[in-house]
Amino acid sequence: MTLPDSFYVQLDEHDYQPTQAAVGPWSAELLHGGPPIALLAQALRRFEPQPGLDIARLSVEFLGPVPLAPCRIDTRMLRPGRRIELVEARMSAGGRDVLLARAWRMQREPGCAIEVPDDFTLPQLPQPQPQVFFSGIDSFPYAHALEWRFTRGGYDRLGPATVWARPRIDLLHGIATAGIERLLIMLDSANGVSAELPLNEWSFVPVDLQLSLHREPRGEWLGMDARSVIGSDGIGTSHTTVFDAEGACGRSLHTLFVRPR
Repeated sequence: MTLPDSFYVQLDEHDYQPTQAAVGPWSAELLHGGPPIALLAQALRRFEPQPGLDIARLSVEFLGPVPLAPCRIDTRMLRPGRRIELVEARMSAGGRDVLLARAWRMQREPGCAIEVPDDFTLPQLPQPQPQVFFSGIDSFPYAHALEWRFTRGGYDRLGPATVWARPRIDLLHGIATAGIERLLIMLDSANGVSAELPLNEWSFVPVDLQLSLHREPRGEWLGMDARSVIGSDGIGTSHTTVFDAEGACGRSLHTLFVRPR
């Protein structure tokens, strides 16, 4: 599959055009959640930047499907501060709001605290693997825009999964992709790789994504260790440890609306 060189092209200060690479598995006209969430994170990171302040916690609300169409991002400061601040970004497309994100940006000051490390056991990065995706679902551009290497589970297997991944292309044309953005391009796949029910028989729609980072993700390859749980009343969650070559760097959570198709 021939890919463009980025998931998005910037049109002007607030407007962006997604490329075909961002298209997800359900429709040729709808995007996977990863690239637009990463674009919101980039907008939050770049808005009125202060040296030493980085995103420590990101929350994203899914207000509707994101179309393969030009979008606009509007960003504002909700709570300014020298060491801690809260910033909000809203994405609209096709005349409606589709995503709402808020980020706590906090000051990182090396050596100011006693480190308490995460006891997560880091999996080794496997050798290149065949790229296999959901059973019974046609291949889709977003899946091919990343390279996936599983140490547990897989797109074609039900149950918990542990996977390393790296984007093959940039998030935004001509702009370097930061570590948190590379992570978020992948992270909205957590509920898919850890699916407990067949995707062609069940719908488990994420309504949000919450990410907390105790340090910035670094390096080319990033990973997630994900598992999903589902209640008999049709509400579930996906819990994920995110990591890089140095170990765990944070946790994320999706809330899922689960129903038969």
